[in-house]
Amino acid sequence: MLKIRIKRDAEQNAAAMRRLIQIETSIIELANEDLLDLADIFREKSETAIALYAFTEMARRKISL
Repeated sequence: MLKIRIKRDAEQNAAAMRRLIQIETSIIELANEDLLDLADIFREKSETAIALYAFTEMARRKISL
C-alpha cells in the first residue's frame, strides 16, 4: 500500500512540475506586448507565481511597464 502511495505521489509531483514548466515556457515565449499585458494584469498581485515569472522575464528582456 505504501509503495503504491509513494508511486502515485511521485507521478502527481512529476505532472505538476511538467505543468509548471509549460507555464513558464509559455510566458517566456510571449511577445513583448503580450508579456507587458500579463504583467499589468498581475501588477497588484506581484507575489503570485505567474507574476514572478512575468516580471523575471521582463527584467531579462530589459522592458518595464
